[in-house]
Amino acid sequence: MNGVHTARGLRGGDRWRAPCMRARPLSLGLLGIWMFLGLCQSLAQSTNLVTGFGPIQITVGSQNAPQDIDVALKVLLVITLLSLAPAILLLMTCFTRVVIVLSFVRTALQLQGTPANQIIIGLSLFITWFVMAPVWERIHEEALAPYQARQISAEAALERTAAHLRAFMLAQTRPKDVELFMTMARLGPTAPEQLPLRVVIPAYVLSELRTAFQMGFLIFVPFILIDLVVATVLMSMGMMMMPPMMISLPLKLLLFVLVDGWSLVVQSLVRSLGM
Repeated sequence: MNGVHTARGLRGGDRWRAPCMRARPLSLGLLGIWMFLGLCQSLAQSTNLVTGFGPIQITVGSQNAPQDIDVALKVLLVITLLSLAPAILLLMTCFTRVVIVLSFVRTALQLQGTPANQIIIGLSLFITWFVMAPVWERIHEEALAPYQARQISAEAALERTAAHLRAFMLAQTRPKDVELFMTMARLGPTAPEQLPLRVVIPAYVLSELRTAFQMGFLIFVPFILIDLVVATVLMSMGMMMMPPMMISLPLKLLLFVLVDGWSLVVQSLVRSLGM
């Protein structure tokens, strides 16, 4: 009997405990929501944010600082310059002449992939860096350093940079090419330092292409003579079935190594650029 009453008492206690267990998660959830709302209110008061239906405004810097209206234009200009950096490197430096002449050397030797394109482009970049180093130093001293020190404006820095690049390009450009683009642009008599870059850059590229092809022709001449001599000897010996390239290629490589061809080519390139 005692066991029965005890079991009944336990069942009765379970009946009273079940609503309490159901109410406990509800109270905990209400308590969590209340704490979250209190935390949001305290954060809003500490950061002075408006949590109503109006727009939230976020400002960077002090409110009394002057507004720079040209920030978006400057960002757009920087992005444009970054996208045009390869074209600037190719067209406003000596890279065009160097890479074309080195490619002519590989073609004259009749080597398909030796040296590789990466080696030719890398060597052209370092030769360009070597040749353009004095120009970059003058640009840094007269344009970039004063601009970083806030002594001149961005427009003045760009004008000084363009002046140094214009002087370098005009020193390598034929007057005939400059006159050609001045005529097409319908410009009157203009001083060299006042020529716009839209005239100087295409004239400079045209002159670089002409000079590079002239140097490439001079590189081809001794190798063509070797091909002619080898072909004549093979014909005279009756060995018409043997390709002349099998004999001429080793002779070309031997001649190129004996005369230290790469040093001569690089030296001629650097001297042709006024170094």
